[in-house]
Amino acid sequence: MGRYDHLDESVVRERPSRRNTRPRSKDRPAHEDAVTGMVVGVDRGRYTVRVQDRTVVAMRARELGRTRIVVGDVVGMVGDTSGDPDTLARIVRVEDRRTVLRRSADDSDTVERVIVANAEQLVIVTAVADPEPRTRMVDRCLVAAYDAGMDPLLLLTKADLGDPEEFLSHYRALDVPHVVSRGTPDGALDAAGVAEIGRHLAGRTSVLVGHSGVGKSTVVNALVPGTDRATGPVNVVTGRGRHTSSSAVALELAGGGWVVDTPGVRSFGLGHVDPATFVEHFEDLAPGTALCPRGCSHDEPACGLDEWVRRESVPHGVERLGSLRRLLRSRSGEERG
Repeated sequence: MGRYDHLDESVVRERPSRRNTRPRSKDRPAHEDAVTGMVVGVDRGRYTVRVQDRTVVAMRARELGRTRIVVGDVVGMVGDTSGDPDTLARIVRVEDRRTVLRRSADDSDTVERVIVANAEQLVIVTAVADPEPRTRMVDRCLVAAYDAGMDPLLLLTKADLGDPEEFLSHYRALDVPHVVSRGTPDGALDAAGVAEIGRHLAGRTSVLVGHSGVGKSTVVNALVPGTDRATGPVNVVTGRGRHTSSSAVALELAGGGWVVDTPGVRSFGLGHVDPATFVEHFEDLAPGTALCPRGCSHDEPACGLDEWVRRESVPHGVERLGSLRRLLRSRSGEERG
């Protein structure tokens, strides 16, 4: 006699199963009613999102898995998106990014770290003195900007401590726009410098990148009064600044646009960038690659770009070619200082 032979057949058939009691589907909800906003801050798993005239605090929905969310991301949220105190929404969608600024730990590391999303302009901040400017850092930031499809802007601070012309001469052949600002006795920026910086940033999303101590937070405090981003002195022994900003944050400019302040960096790894793409950003030199041998690195004796510059009389061609090769060597780690 079987185990269930004493039971009526209908009873056995209707007995509910303990498994698969709920139908499962791989289809995720569309969340068509999700509210869209821009991430302006990230802190320990909580995301500050700007939605029109209010600020919403949100967490990442489990369904997003390991999708990383950074400042500048445009996201969709559900739940309580009122922005009222002690409320929490859920981020259920991250929109496609228009641009991505990223860096790696070093040039041998191809794992990239996303710094900010959807920025249009990379503002490379360096001081004329205290700390001393480093062309290699600027070169690497330029490569990152070109790779991300962002417009670079060179911002020199502390021009009251030295002459910026010698440093700027390294970049004239690249046609990189620049702004020079000077400090005041009380540690602020001169009004003329603030106004010029504001004109370059108006109506755009710009991210500030540079070594610690070059004055990024001072610039942000001048552009967005009341922000009170922490500032700090430069170490007199090492000549380096202290990390006063611990996380990236996006701040809205009064005249329209956004400025993203980032923590100071010691280095800017470019392991994720293909050096073969560098020459594409030198439109006057790029046609000359037709004269190059197959697999040319554009920094070798057989490179055809030298002949192209001479034959076509490219304006400032020698300087432009020198700048290209400096960027290539910066990516390969051959240049120091």
